[in-house]
Amino acid sequence: MTTTMERPIVGGAPPIKRRRLVYGMKWWVPWLFVAPALLGMVTFLLVPLLGGLLVSFTQWDVISGLDGIRWVGLDNFTTALTDPKFWAAAGRTVIYAGLSVPLTVALGLVIALALNRPIPGRGALRVIFFMPAVVNVIAVGSVWLLLLNPSSGLVNQGLRLLGWSEPPQWIASPDSALAALIIMAIWGGSGYISVIYVAALQEMPQDLYEAARLDGAGAIRQFVTITWPALLPMTMFLTITQLIGRSQTFGLIAYMTSGGPGDSTTVLSYYMYQNGFMYYRFGYAAAMGVLSMLGVLVMTLLLWRYQKGRSLYGDEDGNG
Repeated sequence: MTTTMERPIVGGAPPIKRRRLVYGMKWWVPWLFVAPALLGMVTFLLVPLLGGLLVSFTQWDVISGLDGIRWVGLDNFTTALTDPKFWAAAGRTVIYAGLSVPLTVALGLVIALALNRPIPGRGALRVIFFMPAVVNVIAVGSVWLLLLNPSSGLVNQGLRLLGWSEPPQWIASPDSALAALIIMAIWGGSGYISVIYVAALQEMPQDLYEAARLDGAGAIRQFVTITWPALLPMTMFLTITQLIGRSQTFGLIAYMTSGGPGDSTTVLSYYMYQNGFMYYRFGYAAAMGVLSMLGVLVMTLLLWRYQKGRSLYGDEDGNG
């Protein structure tokens, strides 16, 4: 944008004239730049979301085509709320996400604090820790299948060397299959979180730490009063995004356990898959998806409410 100004002539001259040129740009031109992103969001997010919401009020097996859609109102929701298998799957989802997310965030923070120090090979270590976040889920599952083999896996061989005569059967047993998936989730997500934390730690003002050291504060006191409050907004962001992701976990479970043994690893996402693509109850599966979305939304709001006003730079209303 350019602005030209004309000097007024002394003695009753007309006021200053300002002329702005925006290179002939029309109001709709900026929208052209964001149109691809908006189109993608509408096509792959908004339309499926509204479509799934509409399907949740219907009974539809897909095979019969659009003519087979039958409106049933809230029947799918009442069926889900009275279905013991739905609540069992929801409980496993809460256990899986409720244990893996906090432990993943905590381990990622510990790794970040270590990688933020001047240690040899720090850059290479960051890459190594981040690699599980970009590796194909089938490759990850195949490696873990070998590691967790009850008889010949390296994990149980190491436990036997440590004196554990009867180590867990891991994914071969209903008692330990979900725990094995939680361990894999922590391993796969902690590296990604550590990289995000390292970036946040490097942006923190060092003068706060210098003032704390002058006041005699030790490392633990500095972490409690400076580091943790400053990282709280980032922690809430990572916790919420991880919670959303873990509530939708499907690929690793489908490849490694198929919801078994028995129903021990049938979380809500896999139970929705079973009803939709194995039993062709798409309306019921969509209703469970809506209920799952509402549950995650409530948890997100509670976490967001918790962090308001607790940040190092936030005011009483939680605004930075």
